[in-house]
Amino acid sequence: MSLLTLSQVTKRYDATVALSDVSLNVTEGERVALLGHNGAGKSTLIKIVLGLVAHDSGDVSVVHAPPGSLAAREATSYLPENVAFHPSLTGLEQIRYYLRLRKQNPSGANALLERVGLQDAATRRIGTYSKGMRQRVGLAQALIGHPQLMVLDEPTSGLDPVSRREFYAILDELAGRGTAVLLSSHALTEVEARTDRIAILSRGELVANDTLAGLRRRAALPIQLQIAARPDTADKVAHRLSGRRLNGTRVDVTCQHADKLERLSEIAQLGDLIDDLEIVPPSLEDLYAHFSRGGASP
Repeated sequence: MSLLTLSQVTKRYDATVALSDVSLNVTEGERVALLGHNGAGKSTLIKIVLGLVAHDSGDVSVVHAPPGSLAAREATSYLPENVAFHPSLTGLEQIRYYLRLRKQNPSGANALLERVGLQDAATRRIGTYSKGMRQRVGLAQALIGHPQLMVLDEPTSGLDPVSRREFYAILDELAGRGTAVLLSSHALTEVEARTDRIAILSRGELVANDTLAGLRRRAALPIQLQIAARPDTADKVAHRLSGRRLNGTRVDVTCQHADKLERLSEIAQLGDLIDDLEIVPPSLEDLYAHFSRGGASP
């Protein structure tokens, strides 16, 4: 079931086309990463989904309701990149305030703060919090009311590696319960392993929209085979495979996706000459650069 649907959405600011015929959906329990350079149209798309700006043409449905409607707002939570809270309030007071705004019982504030790892700082003033701690407060407010759709803009900004892992664990749990997640991020190495589908905007157009595996097939970028040869056989292995020797025993071989099995068979035939093998597919950074430069369309 699609909880967010954009169909041929266009938005202009005077002579500037911010979005051009963008079609995108996020289904129940799906985590979709929205990628794009500054000015690609990500912020405009998010504002349209939240009902903050109106689109010029096309159709948008947010949890089966118009964006900005009461039904859409009640079912959607949002976490901006730069959260701002009153510095004189404690974390507990701030979340209690948000609970009241959402017509929820303020007694649930402690559980929310504990869930994001702020239980020990709950009674401290937010003005004493680090940026990462303030981001956790933002995540706590985004969890209020069991949202059906979460819209997250650079949500791990300011978080340390442990906090980032905990953040994505929470997202995994929410997605497992059916929450749809639209996550805008520049942290490509993070979203590569923690999202189900990747949508790439470039100059207002949706230039890619697929799973990571699907994007790799579509882009058809070379695959790296990193071979660990035995110390006295590296030159022979490099010659037999027409590869490049690196760092004493490492031999690198580049091949196309369609040739991967044939090349692996050639490597297997070398038998005892080989210690180990690692297959390195194109990274999300490689794919992002490819599609942003005008690679194959979705």
